Amino acid sequence: MAVKASILVASAIATLARAAQPGAASPIAAPMRDLVWGKLNFLHTTDTHGWHGGHLQEAQYSADWGDYISFAEHLRKEADEQGVDLLLVDTGDRVEGNGLYDASDPKGKYYFDIYREQDVDIICTGNHELYHASTADGEHLRTVPNFQEKYIASNLDYIDPKTGLQIPMAQRYRKFQTKNQNLTIVAMGFLFDFTGNANNTVVQPVRETIKEQWFQDAIRENPDVFVVIGHVGVKMPEFKEIFTAIRKQNWFTPILFFGGHVHVRDATAYDSKSFAIASGRYFETIGWMSVDGDLKRTTKDVVAAAAIDAPPSAEVAGLSFHRRYIDNNLLGLYYHTGSDESTFPTDHGRNVSQMIAQARKDLDLDYTFGCAPKDLWMTRAPYPSEDSIYTWLEKEVLPDIAINDDRRDVPRLVIMNTGAIRFDIFKGKFTRDTTYIISPFLSVLHYIPDVPYEVASKVIGLLNNAGRIMEEAGVMEDHAPMDPRFMAIPEQFAIKEDIIHEKPMPSFQSDSVVDGQKPLSGDGGSKKKPVLIEGYTTRDDIGGDGDDAVHSAIDFYVVPNCIQAEVGFSPKEDDEKPEKVDLVFFDFIQPWVMVALKISGGDFTNDDVKSYVDGTFTELMAGWIKENWPLC
Repeated sequence: MAVKASILVASAIATLARAAQPGAASPIAAPMRDLVWGKLNFLHTTDTHGWHGGHLQEAQYSADWGDYISFAEHLRKEADEQGVDLLLVDTGDRVEGNGLYDASDPKGKYYFDIYREQDVDIICTGNHELYHASTADGEHLRTVPNFQEKYIASNLDYIDPKTGLQIPMAQRYRKFQTKNQNLTIVAMGFLFDFTGNANNTVVQPVRETIKEQWFQDAIRENPDVFVVIGHVGVKMPEFKEIFTAIRKQNWFTPILFFGGHVHVRDATAYDSKSFAIASGRYFETIGWMSVDGDLKRTTKDVVAAAAIDAPPSAEVAGLSFHRRYIDNNLLGLYYHTGSDESTFPTDHGRNVSQMIAQARKDLDLDYTFGCAPKDLWMTRAPYPSEDSIYTWLEKEVLPDIAINDDRRDVPRLVIMNTGAIRFDIFKGKFTRDTTYIISPFLSVLHYIPDVPYEVASKVIGLLNNAGRIMEEAGVMEDHAPMDPRFMAIPEQFAIKEDIIHEKPMPSFQSDSVVDGQKPLSGDGGSKKKPVLIEGYTTRDDIGGDGDDAVHSAIDFYVVPNCIQAEVGFSPKEDDEKPEKVDLVFFDFIQPWVMVALKISGGDFTNDDVKSYVDGTFTELMAGWIKENWPLC
């Protein structure tokens, strides 16, 4: 069933595709790798965070949710023609991160109807659906009914506001048959051991969930394949716990994992009969997994497996697993479906793209506050540096917006967690949409007045460099375990150190033109290197060939958990420090700040914390842009 992967490079004369949303960057062709089909195939989205309108400023990710619907419809047709199966999976964090979700009142006014148009087969929740009670209500009252039996909540409960009863957010697992192969699937949907959820939800730790009777019954269902989806990094311990529990009872059954949360492209295998994939973030990536081999189990197989005393790694009929990380790029979607600008959009997909365009217009997302004079990067430039978004915030924005009129003469340390920023700023228009893209949260500035400088000055170091001490001290102070990594960007759950790529990338050769693309070969082709745009160049546990499009590599620089601005201090040449300062910080990091103060010798409680300035950080930042960056 597998098709030998080939690499194709776009011709300079390829016909340009039109981006789906008005004003979006036109897609750019890139060298391509084929999808490898198997008997069981999956499309996977995760951590879309409201980006269902696509990336209007990034050419390689400018397709929208309507295009994904068209893409899935084409691939479902291909699966039917081959007599194989294709399932769609989503692993949560569909909200918070883009004006299409965050700019409406109430939030998600347009999102629910747009998202539901995709026919997703297995879906679960993420942590961002649970931070606020109203968001959890929306998930329970809108998304769960929209997907009915396809929504799975294996370790998540909801508190019914009418009765006060704790009930499952959705069914605990799903058993079903696939359309063409009649494979029996048992699917589960988990969330990592999250503790920051609103009080109308309850997240049960995975290690407790796998002891429950429903789980023990489910892993004895004898399916052809287990599918475990989860808002969990594929290398986080929760998936390992689930895998171990299933494998102890099912030595030979394939177990497929679909993860998320950490915003990276990643894949791994827990043993020879399992495979796990994570498919990036922000609807930049559509994940592809395929499984080929003898998947259909017979009664004889079940009896034989139960009778054999063999270890979990015992070899049976061979299976092959493949993955691709598909750029959300129209030209790539055309290529994988054998279509073009005229044949790719389906009526359904085109209608959803129109829904998105109308929603963006209704929300006035193109309203412009100012013009960014340069690109400012989260991780593509080191911090501190002139191209770092965090240096810009520390040196320019925070000193201007962290002002309490009644205490403007008091020196202050202003601490911001890097996870409050979710995306880069690109040179050009900074719009209403951009404000939510950069910082979608309801973060506000809190402060403790008159903190001894000797105490306050130690807080930033503890937040950034004392992870184990902070966690242990937090537990002693009757907090839930407080992993300091939650203050930083999600990617750093998976990436621990800088990734600096050597340049230039390897050359590619090409000869003839096929459908606007040039297949690469080694027999007399041109020696010219194609121009590669920057993008994902993933290396996972499976290898370095997972990305469907070949890009020039992007460097990644690790950032601290928090940054700090010193405001109102004496000039640099004066070494004298103030006796006391106002300690100003984002409300999200208050639990960590209070523990750090305790460790530093400060005698403060939550009762000492006050509001420092009116308005959310997102609103204050937008005001700063309007005052400091002229219109384009």
